[in-house]
Amino acid sequence: MLTPLAVRAAKPKRNAAGELMRAEYPDRGCAGLYLIVQPSGLKSWALRYRFNGDTRKLTLGAVADHEAPGLTDAFTLAGARKAAADARHRVEQGFDPAAQKRTAKAASAKLAAQHAADNVETLAEQFLRLYAKVSTRPRTYQQTGDVLGRLVLPAWQGRSVHDIRRRDVIALIDNIAGECGPHMADKSLAVLGRWFSWLVSRDVIAVSPTIGVERPARNLPRERSFDDSEIATLWSACGQEGVFGAFVRVLLLTGCRRSEASNMHWSEINEAERLWRLPRERTKNGVPHTVPLAPQTWAVIAAQPKYAGCEFVFTNDSYRAIGGFSRSKRKLDERTKFTKPWTLHDARRSCASGMQRLGIRAEVIERCLNHRSGVYRGISGVYQRDPMLEAKREAFEAWARHIEQLASGEPATNVRHIRTRG
Repeated sequence: MLTPLAVRAAKPKRNAAGELMRAEYPDRGCAGLYLIVQPSGLKSWALRYRFNGDTRKLTLGAVADHEAPGLTDAFTLAGARKAAADARHRVEQGFDPAAQKRTAKAASAKLAAQHAADNVETLAEQFLRLYAKVSTRPRTYQQTGDVLGRLVLPAWQGRSVHDIRRRDVIALIDNIAGECGPHMADKSLAVLGRWFSWLVSRDVIAVSPTIGVERPARNLPRERSFDDSEIATLWSACGQEGVFGAFVRVLLLTGCRRSEASNMHWSEINEAERLWRLPRERTKNGVPHTVPLAPQTWAVIAAQPKYAGCEFVFTNDSYRAIGGFSRSKRKLDERTKFTKPWTLHDARRSCASGMQRLGIRAEVIERCLNHRSGVYRGISGVYQRDPMLEAKREAFEAWARHIEQLASGEPATNVRHIRTRG
């Protein structure tokens, strides 16, 4: 009969040539229980029994001693005897414990494979392709992809969605709030909420880990716009930041949205007429938009290099649209040293408020920003028939001259009644 001391002292056997061989030591204290010692010295427990007339073998687990440290399915001698007795009891009830173990192992392997397949990268790609791209607006789709690709996937790389818990979501949102601000953290939480709700609807996960996570900030409308001194500072700082600085200058000069300028195509620029024509697919409201380019704006655009095979005006790598906004803006922040936080969208607001200070009519400003309201709602967006094209050109040129005066240090012209033909 085996004893704890005998189990510890058991060694593999040797053949006639002196080579180590697998050895089995029966335990007479428990019928069918064997101690198995491999040539490597590893020890395990096995049970031999008969089921439906056939001899079967069930591996119970490793030996729990100093020979096999850290194993979770290890048994002492007493534990192995109890496991063997439990297995024999299942045999008496008509169940084959070895077959049950194989079934459980196969189910566990299948579950592990499914969990591995349900990694965040794969399911994020499916969410963007099957839901966001077909069920949301192009701008929302782009923002969703940006949040997932830039903020979520790098933090959760290689993980299964089944392993993401509420505390993981909270930690990620806190980190985004610290690095990118509460507004971006709030947007990120909204994206995660839609993503995990979609996974629940497809029976990938049972419960969304975003449930109960508090929003980092109230999503209040922003009111920040630059004053004249900030415009001069920003313009000067942009001149030292290469393509990103040129991109921000165009935002300020045209009042366009970030996505519109960052994806500006050379094919959208009419050099002869000095017009930038955005198709409806690239505007937030789905209305085509024509931007007359003031001389100062044209100078910025014309200064950008053209690369073979690249359709984008602003690019960091000569083949994709400009990106890395957060990193580039941090560098710009170091130059401007503004006391109040600001975002790229504040350039659009500053353009509108600046034009207003110059005395430009509200309906002209609306058309400059591609807003449609009041008497102009429903007006045809065909570029050649824009009834306010010349009024928009005068407004953009007045605003560009104003910025140029501020940047040069000249006294700003306070125009109250600029001529804008309707």
